[in-house]
Amino acid sequence: MQSVLLIDLLKTNDQFFRRIQTEMDRQRLILNSIDEGMIGIDQKGIVDFINESACTMLEVSDFNTIGKSIFEIIPDSKLVRVLNSGKPELNDELVLPNGLAIISSRYPLISATGERFGAFAVFKDVSEVVKLAEEVTDLKSIKTMLEAIIQSSDDAISVVDEKGNGVLVNRAYTRITGLSEDEVIGKPATVDINEGESIHMKVLETQKPIRGVNMRIGEENRDVIVNVAPIIVNKQMKGSVGVIHDITEMRNLMKELDWAKQIIRKLESTFTFSDIHGNSPDIRLSIDQAKIAAKSDIPVLLRGEPGSGKELFANAIHSESSRKSYKFIRVNCSAIDPSVIERELFGEYDQDSSKPVKSGLFDEAFSGSIFLDEVTDLPLGVQLRLLDHLKERTIQMNEQREFNPVRIIAATSKNLEKAIHEGSFNIDLYYALNRITIQIPSLRNRKADIPEIAVQLLKKLNQEFGMNVGEISDEAMNRLQRYEWPGNVRELENVLSRAMIYIGPGSSIIQVEDIRRSLFTNEVKTTEEILPEKSTLASVMDDYERSVLEKALDEHNGNKSLTANRLGISLRSLYYKLEKFKLI
Repeated sequence: MQSVLLIDLLKTNDQFFRRIQTEMDRQRLILNSIDEGMIGIDQKGIVDFINESACTMLEVSDFNTIGKSIFEIIPDSKLVRVLNSGKPELNDELVLPNGLAIISSRYPLISATGERFGAFAVFKDVSEVVKLAEEVTDLKSIKTMLEAIIQSSDDAISVVDEKGNGVLVNRAYTRITGLSEDEVIGKPATVDINEGESIHMKVLETQKPIRGVNMRIGEENRDVIVNVAPIIVNKQMKGSVGVIHDITEMRNLMKELDWAKQIIRKLESTFTFSDIHGNSPDIRLSIDQAKIAAKSDIPVLLRGEPGSGKELFANAIHSESSRKSYKFIRVNCSAIDPSVIERELFGEYDQDSSKPVKSGLFDEAFSGSIFLDEVTDLPLGVQLRLLDHLKERTIQMNEQREFNPVRIIAATSKNLEKAIHEGSFNIDLYYALNRITIQIPSLRNRKADIPEIAVQLLKKLNQEFGMNVGEISDEAMNRLQRYEWPGNVRELENVLSRAMIYIGPGSSIIQVEDIRRSLFTNEVKTTEEILPEKSTLASVMDDYERSVLEKALDEHNGNKSLTANRLGISLRSLYYKLEKFKLI
């Protein structure tokens, strides 16, 4: 019986020791897996434990270390001192026998009864510590730099973690959303949204960037464009960063600009036939033709030199027509970039839905009139779309057409027939526009109208300048009527505005000297003006001939044959004169 009990006791002890050995092996495996070196001694200062990291740094093996005095391994070791004092020593620098500098922390081993039974040390290579510190410093510097960049941005920036909770926002974000950092940090990404879903959450779900989303955020319902990208580190989703661009102010400015344009267009369309002055047969014929045109919806083509009053006629036709309650839209075809003029006129539509992305001027002029000034400058592709509208009275919007009853009034100062011959103007569009053609006479062909026009212009300029110039002297008026007016009524207005500046203080009459100083070239000049002091007849004639050649060349776009034909000289004579005056 006793032998059986003894056998059971031995088995129990064996199992107990096996469990202890297993636990010790497990702990040794754990301690050997860490980067820090660890070494322990018993109450006699004998090494009873050392891990692999310590063996590596000490350049020893555990076989040659266990059972030896700590001073044989590390002559300057302070572990025995800690064992005797019972007090830990932290972050002490020490140089090992092999010259390796370490940072060591030493701890006494004390039992539950207060008995000191050993001590152990944990130490790390100083170079590793320095490297880690440098990495931390670099990370802090990078973080500081990134935060400075983020805070300086005018666009709102927000960062959320992988759960969608806010971790960082900049000042622009708090300004645009009206939310403080405390209201965002640690809160769900939906906190700033008034309309739509959280783009942050969508990016976290898909792990793909989302760009160009229109949203409304904040208490003021601000219009914004949002771009959000995922933050992926080592193939793991760590969060997302969003950039919010506020377009509210831009849209407000665009609305104000559109409103200003509408006001200007409304003011421009208030002219009537009573604003067209003159009683010469040519201008009366043009006015009568325009009044007839105003009663119909047929396209009108106004032809005349620059500054002759084509826009004034277009306004008057609209004001006299049944469309006067609707808009009058003026388009200077020569002033708009050819690459964008089609979009400006006809708008831009979504390829899939045919919904307008940007409305065009034809849309704005719906049921009103659109005045296409210098229509010959339209690109051929746009001419075809205009012809399409004239035929169908509709606007093509991708796959469908929309009825658009806009009345077209076109104008040109150029030779349309020549443009057709050169291939720069569509002949079918020419016939479509040429159903009612009104020729606006030049001012030099109705000089008898100059006194009446000049008086009306003075009234207008007095209002603009805040002046009270009452009349033009007879001599000054004679000078105006002797001038050829290549710039027509527009040039006359320009000359009178300059003359009003030249008149003497307190004077209310424009004198001939004021006109003379206001006119630049081409007026009928006196002998003293034609032949300045120290000039000869030959030099004056050369100057005049040179100016005629330059003007003729410019008129024919540098074409030598057409220029020679216009001047009534041979091509050979033209080249001789061009060489003489160094024009080639």
